[in-house]
Amino acid sequence: MIILHHLNNSRSQRILWLLEELNLDYEIKHYKRDAKTNLAPSTLKLIHPLGKSPVITDGDVTVAESGAIIEYLIEQYGEHLKPAANSEALRQYQYWLHFAEGSLMPPMVAKLVFDKVRANAKPFFIKMVANKIADKVMEGYYMPIITNNLSYVNAHLQNSPWFAGEELTGADFQMSFPLEASFSRGGGKQYPAIEAYVKKIHHREAYKRALEKGGEYAYA
Repeated sequence: MIILHHLNNSRSQRILWLLEELNLDYEIKHYKRDAKTNLAPSTLKLIHPLGKSPVITDGDVTVAESGAIIEYLIEQYGEHLKPAANSEALRQYQYWLHFAEGSLMPPMVAKLVFDKVRANAKPFFIKMVANKIADKVMEGYYMPIITNNLSYVNAHLQNSPWFAGEELTGADFQMSFPLEASFSRGGGKQYPAIEAYVKKIHHREAYKRALEKGGEYAYA
């Protein structure tokens, strides 16, 4: 039996969506973020030493990291979600599977951190200095990267219904989280192809079932 160790408002939602698309029998074990730190509970370390989600167990097999989980589930249970060998679609599949966490997410996480610095800095004179530093770093470095990345993704989706061509593949599950996160914070609304893509996946029946089963998820 596959067990998904599922953390609210996390990347594990895309694994839940994949499990629903594959129509597999599985169990969900729910974990809640700490209300103050927003970190995963320490009980997740009983499943994997890093104590992060998503992580799945499939019998004696434990797999962590979204990309690795997606590849494992597709190889074991859903080869139809992987393009044919030696095809251009496969090259796109591999590219976007890595792009999501290798290029797209890091500057978005940095923006989230700097936003928290702005919100939590005290007292006033420290907040003023912190805001200036955060603004300089964001405007001079991270925001141009984020804008460039999202423009690139938007241009790709203008010419392709899915990330690896004409059919839904594992790359779409991997790319869903950063695009949802960006769009939910207003960062993707100037990119019409991304907006249409996010709405498209949200209308899939498997996605709706996953959302219902997963619980709290701020990015839908």
